Amino acid sequence: HEADPVSLRCLAYTARRLAGLPVLLALGRRDGDAWTPLDEAAMTQPLCRVVRPRPLTAPGVGRVARRLTGADPETRFQTDCLAATGGNPLLVTGLVTALRERGLPLTGAGLDAAGDHDLPAFRECVIRLLRRQPPPTVRAAQAVAVLGDAADRETCAQLARADATTFARALSALDSLGLAHASSRTDGWSLTHPAVRNAVLADTPAGQRAALHGRAARLLHDGGAPASDIAEHLLRSRVTADQPWARAVLREAARKAMLDGAAARAVELLRRCVPDGAADARDPDLVAELGIAESRVDTAAGIRHLTAVLDHVSRPGLRFASLSALVGGLARTGQVDRAVTLLARHRSAMAGTAAGAASARLLEADMLMAATDNLDAYTELLNTESFHMDLPGDTPEARALLAWRAVISVCRMDHVPQALTAADTVIRMGGPTTDSTVTLAAAASVLLYGDRPHEADRAYRQLMDGTDAVRSQAYPTLLALGAAAGERLGALDEALRTTAKALRKTRIARATRYEALPLAVRLHTFLDQGDLTAATGLAAEMPDPRADDDWQWNELLCARGRLRLAQGEPRAALRDLTECGHRQRAWHRTNPAVSFWWYWAGRAHLAVGDRTAAVELGEWAVGLARPAGLPCALGTGLELLAEAADERDRLALLDEAESVLAPTRAALLL
Repeated sequence: HEADPVSLRCLAYTARRLAGLPVLLALGRRDGDAWTPLDEAAMTQPLCRVVRPRPLTAPGVGRVARRLTGADPETRFQTDCLAATGGNPLLVTGLVTALRERGLPLTGAGLDAAGDHDLPAFRECVIRLLRRQPPPTVRAAQAVAVLGDAADRETCAQLARADATTFARALSALDSLGLAHASSRTDGWSLTHPAVRNAVLADTPAGQRAALHGRAARLLHDGGAPASDIAEHLLRSRVTADQPWARAVLREAARKAMLDGAAARAVELLRRCVPDGAADARDPDLVAELGIAESRVDTAAGIRHLTAVLDHVSRPGLRFASLSALVGGLARTGQVDRAVTLLARHRSAMAGTAAGAASARLLEADMLMAATDNLDAYTELLNTESFHMDLPGDTPEARALLAWRAVISVCRMDHVPQALTAADTVIRMGGPTTDSTVTLAAAASVLLYGDRPHEADRAYRQLMDGTDAVRSQAYPTLLALGAAAGERLGALDEALRTTAKALRKTRIARATRYEALPLAVRLHTFLDQGDLTAATGLAAEMPDPRADDDWQWNELLCARGRLRLAQGEPRAALRDLTECGHRQRAWHRTNPAVSFWWYWAGRAHLAVGDRTAAVELGEWAVGLARPAGLPCALGTGLELLAEAADERDRLALLDEAESVLAPTRAALLL
């Protein structure tokens, strides 16, 4: 198949003279090449036999893999590798070799992961095959690669600048090579594997690739494709966002990303519309949208943009959203004075109107929520803001403020009965159609920390069933709080399922504060089940909770201390648990029902023979829990005191603990 015309003429001449001689003349020809008269002359000899090798079968793929690696691949790998290569022996060999070089297993999971890695051996196979094809076939492969999976056939043809007949022939060639296949459900086409797509794109010059993405964006826009699909191509192209259609697409895609809780994606899209240094010259509404998105992922940039345009935003709804994001960003970064000043200015400007009173309450709720991300800001607000809970709760804005005042109050043991009443009001008068997920979750947390786990569990269930909370960045924390309520009620299997759901997209070693609480609940649940192996394995993957002082890490520190106690390391456990207690007090989370770090610290003190320290912790918890009506905390504190007591007092303490815990479904550990 690499012969020049002179050699082919010689072979045709020789073939005509081989009749009757014991000579085999074998010629190889590649599918997809154009036929020439010399090909016809060689192939039409009377004794010529055409042999067309069929693609490898799945067992054939297995034999190739076994020969190359000496290992037996799993059945799923054979099937998936066949689909990824079309059974082309060259591609199969290249893919198996690349997986071996990368250290990926010959399994279905290993093949799935191949698209995330650079596979030089396989890439070279794909490129070598493509470079032997005529230009229309190469352009077809590039068009399908740029447009992605199940790309519309007509759009691909337009992107490849090919008529229908030429493009159909090119697709057939790609199919026969094992590089592309038709979708089983649509008229679209896809390359056979992400690694094939990566190879095709890598072999396309950067300028040509960007131009293809730009043309793809315009074709999809003209065809009415979703903005999120078009935006991806715009980001990879050199189309400037000052073109009205491109800017409109990017803004629409950014709004969708914000609804999906993907603020980082929204920032990426909107920054394309607002180049550095050009914010003042651009549309204030556009800059405000960027600032709102940035406030969730790059707070300093969000504050800068929102401050620049706040007074120039044209739409009232967007102006309030900008103000809310700015106030939250300032509180989150410890700039409480500026946040409070903006809140006061808004109250003054809107004084005397029902809408003004409502929006001011919502703005204050947003400020309180944001302050829980910054210890200094949180502490300052506790010392300056009012936390009275006599609001009527008759509007979503009032309920939002009521919920956040209540959750802060119950955490720091301030007017616990009133906080519980406020939470009941929010849950009774609010709902998923009128109130935000965060407001309802805060009210449910009041019930959890107020030692009413049954009601908290019911509230969390209703919240998860009735809202689209999965789009929220706080979704893992919401799931974790629901799992914590279930764990306190003994629903351990369900708690594990819920925390697994919260962590399903998380690399444990890179967990953030949003995943810290689900990790803690999961670790506690393994220990409740007595599964020390699973708990130890999870702890080995976790980041060090001492590396960050956000409150969410406190409970993970408690769970790790409890694990070390179970592992027979009470002094190591005390280091974690004592640090957890110190942090909880710093965050004013002094309610013994918020975290039971003190109970496990007391058990650790007893394990090292320090009965006095254990009694102090038990008396501290009982002294707070009894007047506040916190049954689980009270019963657990009595249990700790019983463990530290002599035989004379032990039985009375246990009897009281049992009577207190009986209505809660909690059990004594002694």
